[in-house]
Amino acid sequence: MRDELCAWFKANQRDLPWRRNYDPYQVWISEIMGQQTQMERVVDYFIRWMDLFPDIVAVANASERKILKAWEGLGYYSRAGNIHRTAKLLVRKYDGRIPGDPQQLCTLPGIGPYTAAAIASIAYNKPCPVLDANVERLFARLIDLDVPVKQAPAPGILRKLAEQLLPPNNARLFNQALMEFGALVCTPRNPLCTTCILVDFCSARRRKTVEQRPVAGKKTRKIDIIMACGIIRSDDEFYIQRRLADDVWGGLWEFPGGRLKDGETPKQAARREIFEETEFSVFRLRPLAVVVHHYTKYRVTLHGFTCSLQKSSETPVLHAADRYTWVSLSGLADFPFPA
Repeated sequence: MRDELCAWFKANQRDLPWRRNYDPYQVWISEIMGQQTQMERVVDYFIRWMDLFPDIVAVANASERKILKAWEGLGYYSRAGNIHRTAKLLVRKYDGRIPGDPQQLCTLPGIGPYTAAAIASIAYNKPCPVLDANVERLFARLIDLDVPVKQAPAPGILRKLAEQLLPPNNARLFNQALMEFGALVCTPRNPLCTTCILVDFCSARRRKTVEQRPVAGKKTRKIDIIMACGIIRSDDEFYIQRRLADDVWGGLWEFPGGRLKDGETPKQAARREIFEETEFSVFRLRPLAVVVHHYTKYRVTLHGFTCSLQKSSETPVLHAADRYTWVSLSGLADFPFPA
């Protein structure tokens, strides 16, 4: 099975930029970007990132604002902050290089056991098994696993299988082959079973349970959040503020706003939130747009209002931000905002 899979990968692998030289820095960035992100988007962001930050030293020397702007739209912004912190640590302790030892990698911000194993095996060809969602799904079908992959005893079973199958001298090729096969052939829906090279090894195929594998875990119920924000305009400039470092999306810029309270209308909430966060009194609130955004288990509905200051020379008193500025409409593009 290993030989079949590795041969398939050599013939069918996608041309991904970090596969051209397996530079540890590039492998690290690709793995962090790839967490809960579609590959097509990862490639675009990766190429732009490497143009901006060609090496670890460039990341370490960059401003937080530049790092977050480069990450804007990818979501899970703590990943960008962890990359920045890790780069500084690598320059300080590892001469600007990424270690190849999984245990050392796990001491770095934002790198857990899976990412450490992926970097060690793909960048350094170390014999470390990897188990991402694609591999878990592939294994669950091969052995016809009848419990959810995250529920005991499944993690131990899958880990043992990954260790047994891993060729000690060819982890780079084999681990990527597993992940690529899961992504392109053994897909979540409509897997390509009729042309699958592993059909003779697949217990789920023999038992006709492919569509039921992997067994679904408990579904997370969506939590609805209703919010409102104010886009404050003064002459040709707009007020924005930077979120506190320890807040959700810390370091990103925003228009002031927040969640509706019971019984409030969006317009009332926008006025109240602006005052609570800045002590600005605003008027002429006019609806601009309603935006719905999904992330993790949340469904956020954001009501945006344009408004003006009652006193044009007023200075904000910040309660939910550490910096503020007034910026032109075109200048907004220079600041990193949450998606």
